Parts: sequence; C-alpha cells; structure tokens
Amino acid sequence: MWTKSGRNFIISALAVLSFASVALANHHHDLNGTWRMIPARSELHGQPAIESGTVNINDREGNVWVERNFDISDVHRTESSSFATDARQNSSIKEPGFKSKAKWEGDVLKVTTTREGVTTVERFSLTGDGGMMMQVDRSGHPSETFYFERQ
Repeated sequence: MWTKSGRNFIISALAVLSFASVALANHHHDLNGTWRMIPARSELHGQPAIESGTVNINDREGNVWVERNFDISDVHRTESSSFATDARQNSSIKEPGFKSKAKWEGDVLKVTTTREGVTTVERFSLTGDGGMMMQVDRSGHPSETFYFERQ
C-alpha cells in the first residue's frame, strides 16, 4: 500500500519527466530553417571541394524533413548533389537501392541513409556560436565536418 508521501513523490517525478521531455523536444525546432555552408570552416579530409551548400531542416511535430543541396568542384568536374529525407521520426523511406531514416538523439538530429550499399550517417547539431554543424560518417571514408550559418 502506497503512503500519501510515496504517491506524491511518484506523481512529482512523472510530472518532472513529462516537462523535461517537452522541453527537450522544443529544442528540436531550433534547427529548423535554411542553413548556408561555410566552406572555409568545413573539414573535408581530401574530398573534392564543396563550393557551396545549403541544408533545410523542418521538424513539423514529429515529421522531419531534411533537404541537402551541394555544389562540388574539382579539376576534373563540377556537379550538384541534392536529396531530401521526409518522414515521421523513426520511420524509414524505402525505395529500391535506397533507405533513409531521421531520428532525434537528444538535441542531435541523426539521419542514416543507405544508397547502393553505402551507409552515410549525418548528425546535425547547433554550435555555441549560433551556427550548425553536420558530421558525416560514410563507410570507407574519414569523417567529415561541415559548418553552417543561418541563411
């Protein structure tokens, strides 16, 4: 049998957990918007130079949309790359040869994409100076870090 103080403690603990989860989810919207890459700050580890890039993020109450647009240039070629992930958090977009999933891990938006057998993990987070950082891990490549400012 629960005592009155025991019940009050449990009710208080549940209320604190509920408010904490709501507060944490509110920070997810801080990444919403259009972000412009800062090429000079980005660490590409010998990969072709990215001339410019933008990332658009919109977390709409559990529906996460992430669109990436990059212009890549080296001495032999110039190309543009663009694709989007748009699904409910923790659900996957599946097409032949392609799978993408976005989910929140605390204040970090993690997008895992598998395309033609290569898995890429992108982690989007805010930086202390009001910018955004995107860490990219790809099978068989060193990690890359991209820095962005609000557009």
